[in-house]
Amino acid sequence: MKNYKDSDYAVNKNAKGIVYRFADQTVEVTLEDYLRENPGKTEADFTELKALSDSDYFERDRRANAQTKKNTPFDELNETALCCAPSPEDLLIGEIDALEDAERHERLAGKARRALDTLTEIQRRRYLMYHVDGMTLRQIAGMEGVVHSKIQKSVEAAEKKIKVFLANG
Repeated sequence: MKNYKDSDYAVNKNAKGIVYRFADQTVEVTLEDYLRENPGKTEADFTELKALSDSDYFERDRRANAQTKKNTPFDELNETALCCAPSPEDLLIGEIDALEDAERHERLAGKARRALDTLTEIQRRRYLMYHVDGMTLRQIAGMEGVVHSKIQKSVEAAEKKIKVFLANG
């Protein structure tokens, strides 16, 4: 048994005996071992068994190679991810998560609406332009025609009201 990395077929074909590979060891049954264990058998029986063993290993090796050619290289798996259908379990879990997210979003949205309802109309408008629309205090001040310190005080007052509302639950 020269090269243990060879395929089972190659190891068996190149060995004088019949090779059996297990997870933890490789065993070779020689002609002498075979005749000692089977006193009624002949060298011709061993040769026939060896040929059968070679044929079996060859067929397994051929099937494994055919399957390997169908396998996708690891670095190409991203491209096939869109082709795969999710399992029913994954779909169910996704639906449950979506429902929980929707319920959580609805609760948060309701709470946010109630928090915004505590603000004056001016505070609400300025708070939303600043935090939601991403406008600067100076941009808002320019739109409304006031100094930016007025906008800053208004937004700070709105933030304080919202904090108090959220703290009281």
